[in-house]
Amino acid sequence: MKQFHSYRDFASQLLAFIASGKNDPDTFNELALGLYHLHVEHVPAYRKVCERVLRGSVPEHWSAIPSVPTTAFKDFELTSLAPQERTRVFHSSGTTEQRPSRHFHSPESLQIYEASLMRWFTGKFVEQGQAMSFISLTPPPSAAPNSSLVHMFGTIGKTHEMVFAGTIAGDRSWLVDAEMTFALVAMHYERSEPVAIVGTAFGFVHLLDAMAERNVRFNLPPGSRVMETGGYKGRSRVVPKTDLHAMIADRFGMSASQIISEYGMSELSSQAYDNSDRVFHFPPWARAQIISPETGREVADGETGLVRIFDLANVYSVLAIQTEDLAIRRDDGFELLGRASEAETRGCSLMATETALR
Repeated sequence: MKQFHSYRDFASQLLAFIASGKNDPDTFNELALGLYHLHVEHVPAYRKVCERVLRGSVPEHWSAIPSVPTTAFKDFELTSLAPQERTRVFHSSGTTEQRPSRHFHSPESLQIYEASLMRWFTGKFVEQGQAMSFISLTPPPSAAPNSSLVHMFGTIGKTHEMVFAGTIAGDRSWLVDAEMTFALVAMHYERSEPVAIVGTAFGFVHLLDAMAERNVRFNLPPGSRVMETGGYKGRSRVVPKTDLHAMIADRFGMSASQIISEYGMSELSSQAYDNSDRVFHFPPWARAQIISPETGREVADGETGLVRIFDLANVYSVLAIQTEDLAIRRDDGFELLGRASEAETRGCSLMATETALR
């Protein structure tokens, strides 16, 4: 097993792996085990988890690396960054009454985040050589500095034209400027220029409601795309994904195959995207397992469990994350079902992990 003597040493090899785009299982395993040892050494809270779960044994494969629940990011500083190194913190989304997760970043970790983002996003969303302009239904980065999603869109805006059509309300909720969005879409239509509209599911619901009220419809130019992400979190009426995509396709004059869903969270540094069969895949430098709540083991293809993610781009925090999301395993991808119940998450070997952190 390769030993990394510093995060800088690890990061240089990870960035080379990301740039290659190769799906090399051996390289992934080598990097994951090396990063695991760095985390055990430099992240005290995570070291306690590993001591409790492994009881002196050492993982020989990435799949044996202990994970931490996303909820642990609310109560503990799962980071190797000293306070003075933390130049940015991403918070989980939710209502203002909820306590958010905290994922700390430095300039070095953001460089890795952005390299991971652009390598996978460009390959999934923008055809090679295609000029694509973007309309984001979120606020701009200056208005939402703690949102990993907004940082994602801001990063894309460094290489593609990006206009933000969202605002922040007095209660800190996000609003969509429908009239601004209509004007931007109409401009691209008149110019026959492809456009990508990106935003949260609840942002699209608000926009679609405004389109219905005003009887607005568009036929987006050829090559246009839509990307939606995230849930609703009490910010709008809940619309099933298939219905939401059908409504978007109808109002924007496009096919459902032109709509992509993104799966990401503040605790991660890489994102997954689905395709027309609605199966999500992470990039080669991340892995998803679907774990049985009863046994804590990976389920068989076609079975349901909780999503566990191993993200090499989480260099300065923790690479193995146990989510509360239910999904069906589809080979090396997954079909997302939604948030699990409290009973299901408690059954997925989370009790031991949470006890170790207390």
